[in-house]
Amino acid sequence: MKIKLFLLKTAALILMPAFFATAQSVPVQPDEISQSRAAEAWSKVYQVFSHPRCANCHVPDDNLPRWSGPSYGKTSVHGMNISGGQSRIGVETVMCSTCHAHSNSDEPHGPPGSPVWMLAPVEMLWWQQSSKQICEQIKDPTRNGGRTLEEVAHHIQEDELVHWGWDPGKGREPAPYSAKETADFVTLWANAGAPCPE
Repeated sequence: MKIKLFLLKTAALILMPAFFATAQSVPVQPDEISQSRAAEAWSKVYQVFSHPRCANCHVPDDNLPRWSGPSYGKTSVHGMNISGGQSRIGVETVMCSTCHAHSNSDEPHGPPGSPVWMLAPVEMLWWQQSSKQICEQIKDPTRNGGRTLEEVAHHIQEDELVHWGWDPGKGREPAPYSAKETADFVTLWANAGAPCPE
């Protein structure tokens, strides 16, 4: 009996390294995120990025902030002929900070505010852009502020002006989800290879 037990242990010791060597030679597949989950995550990101709280200031090189969304009625450019200018903060005309203080006005439809109030760079155009167009833009460091997708997620979660989209003041519909949820959607989508819609 002792001999059989000894032989079994010896066989196990001989075969185990071979088993582990075989197991290690087969590439380990990462826990893959399904493409349908990635597409769903991107769809939620697009809902945020294309929402008026975000897209109204992600405008083209006409430098005109937009007023749109349920609280504004008909879509129009910013009242009073306001232009962000090439500086995107109004240096050339009227500084955005002339009316936009460090926090929201308490008056309904009063000027919204944040410590920094400005238009997004022209390269970050979201106004009236398709899901595919914004997806390709946000992945491109030459058009997203030189960021990796991990840094994009961090920017969404930490930037005060970005956070205004979820706390826009009285009479304005906030962007959907939350900053943290949106950052998490970006992370999930990025970890799945950041697929863009066709």
